[in-house]
Amino acid sequence: MRSEYQFRDIEKAWQGFWEQNQTFKAQVNPNKPKYYVLDMFPYPSGAGLHVGHPLGYIASDIMARYKRLQGYEVLHPMGFDSFGLPAEQYAIQTGQHPAITTEQNITRYIEQLKNMGFSFDWTREVRTSDPAYYKWTQWIFMQLFNSWYNQESDKAESIDTLTQRLAARGSVGLKAVCEDDVERISAEAWNAMGEEEQYAYLLNFRLAYLDDSVVNWCPQLGTVLANDEVKDGLSERGGYPVEQKKMRQWSMRITAYADRLLRGLEEVDWSDSLKEQQRNWIGKSIGTDVEFAIEGISDKKIKVFTTRVDTIYGVSFMVLAPEHEWVAELTKPEQQADVDAYITWTKSRSELDRVSEVKTVSGVFTGSYVINPLNNERVPLFLADYVLAGYGTGAVMGVPSGDQRDWNFAKHFDLPIPAILDAQKDIEKQADNTKEGKYINSGIINGMGYKEATNTLIQWLEEREIGKGKVQYRMRNAVFSRQRYWGEPVPVYFKPTASGQLLPYLIQESELPLELPKIDKYLPTETGEPPLGRAADSWKYQGQYDYEWSTMPGWAGSSWYWYRYMDAQNDAAFASAEAVNYWKAVDLYIGGSEHATGHLLYSRFWNKFLKDLGYVAEEEFAKKLINQGMIQGRSNFVYRVKNSDQVTFVSHGLKDQYDVAALHVDVNIVENDILDVKEFKRSRNDVPSDAQFILEDGKYVCGWEVEKMSKSKFNVVNPDDLIAKYGADTLRVYEMFLGPLEQFKPWNTNSISGSHNFLRKVWRLFFDEQAQKSVLVDAAATPEELKVLHTAIRKVQDDLERYSFNTVVSTLMICVNDLGQLKCHKKSVLRELVLLLSPYAPHMAEELWAALGEEAGSISHAKFPVFNPEFLVENEFNYPISFNGKVKLTLAFSATASPAEVEAGVLANEQVQKHLDGKAPSKVIVVPKRIVNIVLGK
Repeated sequence: MRSEYQFRDIEKAWQGFWEQNQTFKAQVNPNKPKYYVLDMFPYPSGAGLHVGHPLGYIASDIMARYKRLQGYEVLHPMGFDSFGLPAEQYAIQTGQHPAITTEQNITRYIEQLKNMGFSFDWTREVRTSDPAYYKWTQWIFMQLFNSWYNQESDKAESIDTLTQRLAARGSVGLKAVCEDDVERISAEAWNAMGEEEQYAYLLNFRLAYLDDSVVNWCPQLGTVLANDEVKDGLSERGGYPVEQKKMRQWSMRITAYADRLLRGLEEVDWSDSLKEQQRNWIGKSIGTDVEFAIEGISDKKIKVFTTRVDTIYGVSFMVLAPEHEWVAELTKPEQQADVDAYITWTKSRSELDRVSEVKTVSGVFTGSYVINPLNNERVPLFLADYVLAGYGTGAVMGVPSGDQRDWNFAKHFDLPIPAILDAQKDIEKQADNTKEGKYINSGIINGMGYKEATNTLIQWLEEREIGKGKVQYRMRNAVFSRQRYWGEPVPVYFKPTASGQLLPYLIQESELPLELPKIDKYLPTETGEPPLGRAADSWKYQGQYDYEWSTMPGWAGSSWYWYRYMDAQNDAAFASAEAVNYWKAVDLYIGGSEHATGHLLYSRFWNKFLKDLGYVAEEEFAKKLINQGMIQGRSNFVYRVKNSDQVTFVSHGLKDQYDVAALHVDVNIVENDILDVKEFKRSRNDVPSDAQFILEDGKYVCGWEVEKMSKSKFNVVNPDDLIAKYGADTLRVYEMFLGPLEQFKPWNTNSISGSHNFLRKVWRLFFDEQAQKSVLVDAAATPEELKVLHTAIRKVQDDLERYSFNTVVSTLMICVNDLGQLKCHKKSVLRELVLLLSPYAPHMAEELWAALGEEAGSISHAKFPVFNPEFLVENEFNYPISFNGKVKLTLAFSATASPAEVEAGVLANEQVQKHLDGKAPSKVIVVPKRIVNIVLGK
């Protein structure tokens, strides 16, 4: 047994023990309650982990270890979201297969994660790029393709139930989520169709389907990007321009689940802010569809969705999305040049820019007019970038008196702003969207109030079949295609019909996984097809039909991975029914808030779909979600003197005396803001050996600032370096001590020594390092020691149940300090202390557990200390003794002593008698467990 705290040897030894003995291997155990704690899937980047990344992992590991001590069977897995653009970009640049880069990065991640002592069950590791894994991602896609959403049963069903319904009753009156323009047919018409015609008709209903979608196209990356991958019109990865482009894409009908996604938010313990983000993204609106005829065109009508049909008499213009499919037909020749220029400009703007810009007005007149169905007035038709083809119908009616954006547009283009309510005020200065008052200038609803007017208009429109009441969602169906190589192949091939139309067909389930083919380059083909098109000559289904050349998006494999962890080696199913029914849902999920409207929505969608088909048991996959805050970097700066003949750097306290430029410096060569000048010269190519340094008291003091941790700011701190210097247990304790898990907090390496000193204090309760021996004793604990211990037990348990990880560290520090002052080396007390400490400092805890004489490596299966409130009950009370209101001394009495007993004891006390100096008190007032006041007469 080591008598010195040799953390390097201790940590390596116990990490080896855990791996060899598979200490944290989970299993289905009906005799124990389960607890499933999960970290969001990491993408293994080449840079490895910096100290900000483990924050959530440490918290989840603490909960995993805590729940094991409480008697739970704990599933705490780790894997990798290993398809991604960075590996493919590197492959494009170097020609190296992305699988090689990915494998190298994963190896590095695993090494770092194991060095931190996480209690992951590594036997369950999964990787989305492993064919054994993406076989099941492809299988789920096939289930989606073979399903439709029945609005009557409010769930997904097999496409077979739809074909049966069509054969019996046709699609007239069918309540299904499908394409808006799908033709309604009778049973006779369906049964008269040929097999290929029926198959083509069903494509309008499938939950996975091909569609012409307006997407975020990034030419430099050669792929479609999701909205959350685009920032300010540029790709988040690489910062390349992104444009709006219509493309044939696979999509998922996530909108079928919009209402269930909203309702489900009431069932989960997630933050209010995250729930609100999802509600806003889904964007439920109750309104009306209205059709506007187009002047001069009889076979088309423009449909708009409005939540204020009561304002229809106030329409003075109509706006189409620039990418609307009818733009070319509706543009008059005299407007063609302006329209073309405007469309070109719009393509350069991201969707976020387009919908969020409210100050700048832009648009172009098409030359066409539509007809208001209520008053038959001609309404000019414009294009404007704030309308998106994928949102609603891609058309918006402009009511400038009631909408500020419409008002700005009307003012810019000198359009009328008709008043429609007698309660509207100052509409010549700004819009007024009131619903109060009575309608004016509004035909059939003149004199009515809002509710009556709305109902009257909807009835009028529905009677004439030119409108109807409707619930609509802002959320769009999810694009499910990427024109890249490094992603899951879509298990689809295309077979021509007799008429030459290509229809998508699924491969057989027995043929899964459909693996990526080998290609010569990872670029699109010379004719613009996705990279998989390079294998077109040899990569064909049954040797004759082309496979789908797009791959699945990055979110595909991460939308169901928690189920694979339940049964990671299963070849016959994505997880067995036994495993799914035991582990059910994730009890604690920890990850970043940036996934609120991407991963978390897609995952909830897929989970609900799998439940509809009976494959899983829970409607929501994660019961509790915590978004950890970011650890921000603490940057350091040096100050270079401008316009100096010699390269000169001046210390922070002297910089105001010079004209200087602040430069980031590597924080790893700065300690307590003091620069290692020698290392600075050696590590920087831009610093000559004869550079001059103007010092303060013989030291170069750096400036500092809190910023995002990134390589460009030289403030990235590698956890490997800290583990080598202080140990993994110190790093774990320090990261939790920084502050509440959810909050942003700055990193400061200078402070980590405090956490290391705390652990050394713990160690000294067990060992005298100078004498090289154990100081443990078997004596019974004193009341004071038990009070300190059980105060800590109660606080630690309460805080962990509230996920207050930082306050647990404070509690343990107080406990260790108090036990140190009491010179407590009692095994019975320290055994419980080690258990409290073990989730935070597991390596030290294992070592000290063995030092206590317990079985080596058994602490993970021990029992969490039980709080006993009796040890906090005070047996004595220290009474302040005052004379005429002035406290002179304190005397201890039994907490159960009566006032008479306290009074007798006080008066019998020697010190009290000295203060009385032979005088008899006129009165003795005893306030139980408060004070004793002796009143002396004059």
